[in-house]
Amino acid sequence: MKKKHFRIVLAGNPNCGKTSIFNALTGTRQHVGNYPGVTVESKSGSFTLNGSKIEVIDLPGVYSLSSSSPEEEVVFRELTRPGIDLIVTVVDSSVPRRGLYLTTQLAELHIPMLLVFNMADEAHRKGIKFDLEKMEKYFGSPVVQTVGSRSGGVRSLLEKLSVTLDNLESHGVPMLSYGKDIDEAIAALAGKTENCITEKYQHIPARFFAVKLLEHDNSVMDLKEFFPVHEEAEKQIRHLRSVHAIEADTFMADRRYAMLAGACRDAISMNGERRREISDRIDLIMTNKYLGLPIFFLIIYATFYFTFICADPLMGYIEEFFAFLGNAVKSVWSPEYLPFLRNLVTDGIIGGVGGVLVFLPNILFLFFAIAILEDSGYMARAAFVMDGIMRKFGLHGRSFVPLVLGFGCSVPAIMATRTIESEADRKVTIMVLPLMSCSARLPIYALIIPAFFAVKYQAAVMWIVYLIGIIIALVAARIMKNTLFRGDGDVYLMELPPYRIPGFKSLLLHMWDRGKMYVHKAGTIILFSSIVLYFCNTFPEKKVFSRDYDILITRNASDPAAVEKLENEKQSEIMEYTISGRVGHALEPIMRPIGFDWKLTTAAIGALAAKEVFVSQLGILYSAGEADEESDTLRAALVENYTPLQGFCIMIFCLLSIPCLATLAIIRRELNSWKMVFVEAGGLLLLAYLVTFIVYQLGSWLNIGNTLL
Repeated sequence: MKKKHFRIVLAGNPNCGKTSIFNALTGTRQHVGNYPGVTVESKSGSFTLNGSKIEVIDLPGVYSLSSSSPEEEVVFRELTRPGIDLIVTVVDSSVPRRGLYLTTQLAELHIPMLLVFNMADEAHRKGIKFDLEKMEKYFGSPVVQTVGSRSGGVRSLLEKLSVTLDNLESHGVPMLSYGKDIDEAIAALAGKTENCITEKYQHIPARFFAVKLLEHDNSVMDLKEFFPVHEEAEKQIRHLRSVHAIEADTFMADRRYAMLAGACRDAISMNGERRREISDRIDLIMTNKYLGLPIFFLIIYATFYFTFICADPLMGYIEEFFAFLGNAVKSVWSPEYLPFLRNLVTDGIIGGVGGVLVFLPNILFLFFAIAILEDSGYMARAAFVMDGIMRKFGLHGRSFVPLVLGFGCSVPAIMATRTIESEADRKVTIMVLPLMSCSARLPIYALIIPAFFAVKYQAAVMWIVYLIGIIIALVAARIMKNTLFRGDGDVYLMELPPYRIPGFKSLLLHMWDRGKMYVHKAGTIILFSSIVLYFCNTFPEKKVFSRDYDILITRNASDPAAVEKLENEKQSEIMEYTISGRVGHALEPIMRPIGFDWKLTTAAIGALAAKEVFVSQLGILYSAGEADEESDTLRAALVENYTPLQGFCIMIFCLLSIPCLATLAIIRRELNSWKMVFVEAGGLLLLAYLVTFIVYQLGSWLNIGNTLL
């Protein structure tokens, strides 16, 4: 009876076109997630072939199964699980020997394998020819050539896959030979290893684990099942070391390359044309010592410009839609009928969802642009160009792209750190990214700076605020790499893949994955947080006021300005009476040393949801009507109650404290750790308080900023 369900895995090097093949096979039937305990991204999908459902697992790109990186650990873990029917190994045809090194390790698993020589068009342009029959004979596996980036480029793979799945039982496995001495050591160790294999690994041959033990591979050395054979493994390693005067793991790598040299010599040929690659010519300019950096900044600026200019109209439409939706609900829902629930739905739920989805165009366009940079091959060049500068601050070159994007919005910028392959560099980048002054802080700057500083100083003050965030972020990164993440990720190899034209379908799928992730994960958490803040800003309800506002409003009905002022005064009393207002009063003694009174403290609490809330909260508390960045009434109230020094401290505190709850939600999503969320929130709050305290106390002592500038 024909099997109706197959589980296959896609394995291969980074930049071999594996993801393009995965997208071509599964289309939109994909799921993106993280492996437990690590931040390596996984993809799974499915498609139907000849009436059978094919489940596809797209493994992270790796160069070997050495478990020296999180990606390699994940691949090892996935490949040693039971239930895999077929390994589809994708090899970059333009550099076949590199991909085949991983193939020799996969072959030791004795799981049926299908070799896919992808990018066959590039290999043809380079004059590389393959004898597929010899390759199949050598590896004991069927071989097929594809061009995964083209429409219809995987048709030959589907045909070969159909035949392979129908003949899995008769599938051959290669008998790899590393030389007499190593083969004997493997056989001796495998004999004893076989007795240690538990039911969990019964489907994996003892020879595979023996090879791993000879290589001192941590993924196997750390398995308690094989502790009893460690002594035998050390005995064989000492023997090989005495004979060859070289470490066993190095010797195994040399022997693999020697095997591949023989196989490639017989099955792969290259004509006499060895012309310089177009990619190399482009890199003479793109990675030039003098031109590389300006070009990089230009491309980053173009990415930034594309993202926010294209997203701005759509963001406006989304804002208008949710405003329309809220007003529509209010128009059909009488204020007398369940008024609290009405306000919760319109202001809490609809407002909360709108506050999240308004950033969705930014997310989509940002990751569309990043996908272009990645798929074209330029992202690796950007890392190369910035690597030297960023390493001085303990970061990798790839960290610079998310840091720049952080000036737009911390949420998509943190999601963009997935391009950083070093786990330590990625964590450090995520931790310092909120220090980049995102666009949500702009309304605060636009309110404070014109209020307290003369026109000739305004640009300089804005520049200083941004510069403070950058400097503190870089210093913090250096400190973290010297302490918390010392010695992790210091050695890092970058590959410069050839330039390619990105496939439009792949770009759209990449954009769709990130957009869906943002809506599903960050959206639900920020929605919950917005509802909580709504309760804090609503309860307890004030019943008795200092004045009879209703009568006063009725008396001044002919004066809209007076009515608005009275309504806002009433709202201010209501706000002061709520949980947020009471917390503001309670925290005022703590916040007073940094120049904050209870009103500024209350606004800062409200700004946890989003920094823009700081301005609107102040507007309510000071009865300033529509408290946006152009509100002269609110500016006048601030000038009357605070000094320029306090205004500057407001900006510093908002710059260094938590950007918004959405940022914390994404940090939780990306680092898979609540502990890191609390460390980040607490660390940023403490940093903001200390820096603002120093600035305020020093300014007060030196009598700086006590008069308008």
